Amino acid sequence: MTEESSTVSHLSVVMTTKKDDEATATQSGVDKSWAFDEFYVQLAVVVIGCVGTAGNALILYALVVSKEHKRHMLIVNQNALDLFSSFLLVLSFAVKMFNPPLVGASGYWLCLTLIADGFVWWGLSGSVVNLAIITIDRYLTVVHHVWSKKRIHPWMIKLAMAFAWFAGIVTNTPTLFELSAVIDGLCYSWVLYKSIVDRIFTILWYIVFFYIIILITFVYCYGRILAKIRRQTTAMASHSISGSNTTQTQSHKIQTNVIKTMIIVSAFYALSWLPINVYYVFVMLDPNLTYLSSFWYASIFVAFLYTTTNPFIYATKFDAVRRVLTDMITFKSTSSVQPT
Repeated sequence: MTEESSTVSHLSVVMTTKKDDEATATQSGVDKSWAFDEFYVQLAVVVIGCVGTAGNALILYALVVSKEHKRHMLIVNQNALDLFSSFLLVLSFAVKMFNPPLVGASGYWLCLTLIADGFVWWGLSGSVVNLAIITIDRYLTVVHHVWSKKRIHPWMIKLAMAFAWFAGIVTNTPTLFELSAVIDGLCYSWVLYKSIVDRIFTILWYIVFFYIIILITFVYCYGRILAKIRRQTTAMASHSISGSNTTQTQSHKIQTNVIKTMIIVSAFYALSWLPINVYYVFVMLDPNLTYLSSFWYASIFVAFLYTTTNPFIYATKFDAVRRVLTDMITFKSTSSVQPT
């Protein structure tokens, strides 16, 4: 027996298409209490996905209406990626809850794209890459202002936005096809490793690239940014005697506000993605662990708290966006009390 077939025989499946739930649950090691818990955990993930979809869509609308999208294209891209992953999360978990049969080519593609959360991870991974790009852009703008003003052009920003989407697709698709399959009507996702070395290398690569390197980027760039802002603030305080400094002070305040926003978003990313990466370590060490457990679903829930909360952070930090949202709420309140 090959190691791959041995691994499959010990794995709990992501989903079953059989109707005799009790027999299937016994075969896959899932009892009735877990099935009960799984339904409500999946429902909670769907709810938070709906909140993330609505929140990111609303902030995108506010950014466009306030014309802030022209000034903060990378942040618009961040919201678009989070909107994409939130919407696909709702769709993926809705499909899992309805438990459709996996038959033929349609069942195979349904397994890879939705049941295995393939589309979701396109958006999530792209969101992480885009967040790192925003951090580097802020670093160059503040710490190397003269250089970035001469060298960074709008087409480069657009290329970086496209790269974030491309990176999310390229880093996940080959692995998804390699490690997922439909076997006897069951969807096995991200678990069909060819060897122990393959499992350790793949998971370790994801942890290093999408978590450790991203955190190092945050710490280095924002550490240098904060040091630069502190020096600028001290210099401006000692030379703020002319009226011409008013515009410069306002510009500095806006820039500082954007940086504070991204620091909050980055710090929240570090905390919310920690459970998933800890679970990756356990999967790397234990070949019998799969992505069907209360701990994994809880980790997904926490990670999407980050995606869901991001738009509300933007709403409270960007004055123009906050004004648009306030006007929308006021209009609705006003119209609700108007006589018909």
